[in-house]
Amino acid sequence: MNAHPLAPPAALLQLDGVRKRYNIGLPNEAEVLHGVSLSIGRGEFVALIGPSGSGKSTLLNILGLLEHMTAGSYRIDGEEVSGLDDAALTLRRRSTLGFIFQFHHLLPAFSALENVTLPALMREGRITPAQRERARAVLAAVGLGDAMHKRPGELSGGMQQRVAIARALVLEPPLVLADEPTGNLDTVSANEVFALMRQMHAELKTSFLVVTHDPRLAARCDRVIELVDGRLVRDGAVAGGREAG
Repeated sequence: MNAHPLAPPAALLQLDGVRKRYNIGLPNEAEVLHGVSLSIGRGEFVALIGPSGSGKSTLLNILGLLEHMTAGSYRIDGEEVSGLDDAALTLRRRSTLGFIFQFHHLLPAFSALENVTLPALMREGRITPAQRERARAVLAAVGLGDAMHKRPGELSGGMQQRVAIARALVLEPPLVLADEPTGNLDTVSANEVFALMRQMHAELKTSFLVVTHDPRLAARCDRVIELVDGRLVRDGAVAGGREAG
């Protein structure tokens, strides 16, 4: 059964009846999201789970303003974004969202500090001394104060992912979208990276939506959203909460 949770008063994102079709008008036309409705409030730490092929990546791309939906409504801070042109979507993405991926996508020729200053360079076309100092502070906060001048190839996988977390948080976005952020790490590094994300969430009050296939990590989030075959089948608190539906 598709769930339709009510938006909380401080909803940051709100999806209503979102559908996504590919190859429209062709014999192989397929719909992968079937009327998904959900909200994410400020300061939430949410897991998105579901089997392979359930539509998680498509939903994350729509939330990240990387793909257009076929039908439905998507509002950020009350603003409908489905009708924005590419330039406006880019501005909204840079002002609202941070991204952490399974593979860190760091630039290998750049130091950790230079990688973390990239969002400021992309958003404003330059890096100010204050922004560079902010990048240093965030790297120190994720435990890399002594490694900020090292290149990714000189860092372990867990350390590289810490750089990616710092990069996602350096501009203090309201929401971070994390796509299998621990999926490429060993168990110890995965636990450390997840604990770091929870720590930064607590300190900065940034909302997190974490796509994970690991039920142990999902159980450490505050709320779980589950997709099956492109439909929302569960949306509720991990412990002590009431399932929406």
